Amino acid sequence: MDFNITPDQLDLRTMVQEFVAKEITPFALEMDKEGKMYPGLLQKIDEVGLLNLVVPEEYDGPGLDTITIALLYEELGKGCAGVATSIAANALAGYPVLLLGTEEQKEKFFSVINEGKLAAFALTEPGAGSDAGAVATTAVKDGDDYILNGTKCFITNAALADIFIIFANTRKSAGIRGLTAFIVKRGTPGFTVGKEEEKMGIRASNTCELILEDVRIPAANRIGREGEGFKIAMKTLDAARPLVGAVSVGIAQSAFDLCVKYAKERKQFGKPIGSFQLVQAMIADMAMQIEASRLLVYKACWLKDQGLPYTKESALAKCYASDSAMKVTTDAVQVMGGYGYSKEYMAEKYMRDAKIMQIYEGTNQIQRLVIANNILY
Repeated sequence: MDFNITPDQLDLRTMVQEFVAKEITPFALEMDKEGKMYPGLLQKIDEVGLLNLVVPEEYDGPGLDTITIALLYEELGKGCAGVATSIAANALAGYPVLLLGTEEQKEKFFSVINEGKLAAFALTEPGAGSDAGAVATTAVKDGDDYILNGTKCFITNAALADIFIIFANTRKSAGIRGLTAFIVKRGTPGFTVGKEEEKMGIRASNTCELILEDVRIPAANRIGREGEGFKIAMKTLDAARPLVGAVSVGIAQSAFDLCVKYAKERKQFGKPIGSFQLVQAMIADMAMQIEASRLLVYKACWLKDQGLPYTKESALAKCYASDSAMKVTTDAVQVMGGYGYSKEYMAEKYMRDAKIMQIYEGTNQIQRLVIANNILY
């Protein structure tokens, strides 16, 4: 592995750092308070080319390798994890099409993304979270169409997206053997957005339920064969989890930088609190956790780019980085004391944002099962 950042990667990272510093970080607390991105931000994000990062060159995308994408996601995570989540949802929805989509599906799907539109990945349901086989949404074949019925919940970008990847069961009570993926466009009759979630963290991202009532779509919108949905979902999550790790690293790094600055400036008993050994020990632990997380993310991304197996490493990166983000942000609040706990400062926001990283795209308990199964079987 080569740990040197190439000039092209450095230029891209610098561009994103400058964009985040100008357009995201100064507004992060206000967006968190309002529970949405400020008007016009999405257009600005598209103008700098951050909505189609996973689109290959042959479909008019940037054709970036996974390590480069992770570098950029870390910078986005430093600015606002809610904004980063909205952007990352485009990648999450794009992976199923990349994996098993037809040429026609790829051209149509990625043309929407390239136009600056958002996408959404809809697997989770009220009764189906970690257990993807419990998906109750149905897809019944009717001539050259499928008719979809069901409800999805906790879907990122649900109220904003123009195109969706919907997982439904094509075989009654078949569990994962009947899970199938479909492309559904906003505006399809019977397809509506339900309630918006009032979340603890990543509040700048939109999260809603989706309701499907006799939604008729052409069979050409099915990705892969019937019953291949579980394989598509698992491979998609393998690809996306290191990027959750990258955003987690970004959150942790920002919280760390904030509390280190505070520890240098805050004086108690006549000297900076950073001179006290117990505070130093916390800062040292935080630095180790961030660096280890970053390297795990890089390794998983590198393996993916080399075409090598990376399921275990993907789970390792996501699990360790998000656990570390939760620990680092909690300790940052502790170092900053009352100032860390105040909503006037970013520390408590970082802590709230970090929590979801341990939950979405596979809880960290599920990641540990993935890791163990790859070791034992």
